Amino acid sequence: MKLLAFLITTALAIAPAHADDTSPVGLWKNIDDATGKPKALIRITESNGALQGKIEQLFRAPGEDQNPKCDKCDGARKDQPIIGMEILSGLKKDGDEYAGGEILDPNNGKVYKSKLHLTDAGKKLSVRGYIGMPMLGRSQVWVRQD
Repeated sequence: MKLLAFLITTALAIAPAHADDTSPVGLWKNIDDATGKPKALIRITESNGALQGKIEQLFRAPGEDQNPKCDKCDGARKDQPIIGMEILSGLKKDGDEYAGGEILDPNNGKVYKSKLHLTDAGKKLSVRGYIGMPMLGRSQVWVRQD
């Protein structure tokens, strides 16, 4: 009986460390929709019911600037390091997806409307950035890392 109690207690203590497959909160590797290659690791967190995401790591070729700045960004993001930058914000749960937020493309400094939803039993995230209507945009698939 003590062993069973120990196992249950241990399982409950470990459970929060694992990703919740029903939520986008966690660490994601984004895959470039044009090249199919990984671009960055993005940590998605939730605060007051809204999601935000920050870049934790960039996958850059040798010889490229490993800590680039967002020289094409406007406002407070102008010339700030891309690593650590919030690129996803304001997404709120709306049925099976999260919508109503924005996503920044640090390559061109533009901010787009955004929505996302989990796929593949929570192992992948379909992220869409768009102008005006969702059909006027592009999507990326991000892969869960934790």
